[in-house]
Amino acid sequence: MNFKPLTVSEFDTIKPFFNEQPYNLSVYSPASLIAWSNRIFTNSYTIIDGALFVAGEAEGHPGDRHLILPLSEGRVYSPEELHRFAGELGFSQYWYAPGDYLESMDRSEVESFFIPEEQPEFADYVYLTEDLARLKGNRFSKKRNLIHQFFREYIRKNRVAVEAIHEENARECLEFLEIWCEEYDCDVDKDTSLSCEKEALTTTLHHIDRFASRGISVRVDGVISALGIGSRLNRTTATLNFEKAFSKIKGLYQFLDNECAKRLFEGFRYVNKESDMNLPNLAETKRSYNPIWRVKSFALSLR
Repeated sequence: MNFKPLTVSEFDTIKPFFNEQPYNLSVYSPASLIAWSNRIFTNSYTIIDGALFVAGEAEGHPGDRHLILPLSEGRVYSPEELHRFAGELGFSQYWYAPGDYLESMDRSEVESFFIPEEQPEFADYVYLTEDLARLKGNRFSKKRNLIHQFFREYIRKNRVAVEAIHEENARECLEFLEIWCEEYDCDVDKDTSLSCEKEALTTTLHHIDRFASRGISVRVDGVISALGIGSRLNRTTATLNFEKAFSKIKGLYQFLDNECAKRLFEGFRYVNKESDMNLPNLAETKRSYNPIWRVKSFALSLR
């Protein structure tokens, strides 16, 4: 079966399969699958009998070749069906099988067809939108304090402007990204997660309207100094795909996060902030916002 590369031009073709997708892992997003498909990690797709199959592989790592769970409106496939599909398509494993999918199936049935293995580096953090927007209670006192400091130094002095991001003003956001990446050495090694994230964010900024993503930028003294971009994941959950801010401006990151919750995720009960990729500093930051649960990810290897 021929798989086609997942490029921007394929977005309109695959998007309908995600409209009612039931999963809470951030990978189940057409914009993310396209934006993160690059020279190292390649995503491709095929459509068979009304079902979308997405495959991923990594350059130089043939053992990472995988499918994600197939998508078809109104369908959740059984372990037996998944096993048959993978065999017919020539794959030996699925990645990003959400923990809630496995919990909804009979464990003995799953294990009769697959060897499940947890992927902790891909487990997502999920928050209540209301928590991130209101920051109420003692558990958010440090966040509120940093925002108050930012307010006194910048907002009260009319040094801040928050703007929606569109393709027409994406150029300045790309300029901000270049400066941010110099600070964090994104381009030192083209194989690092930061370098790949830069490429994914660049693709998203160029096509933010087509992807139906929503974003805001924060100007400080007239210069874009932070940005956040989110997108719909399913009926109840949105994903905060990208969040960047200059670290030297105290309270800016906390202000940005709070503004994203207020401006980008109205109508969604939950916000998925994606995984920490087993990076300790990133994990600490995500935990500090008090997630209400982690969405586990599993690899399913065929028996």
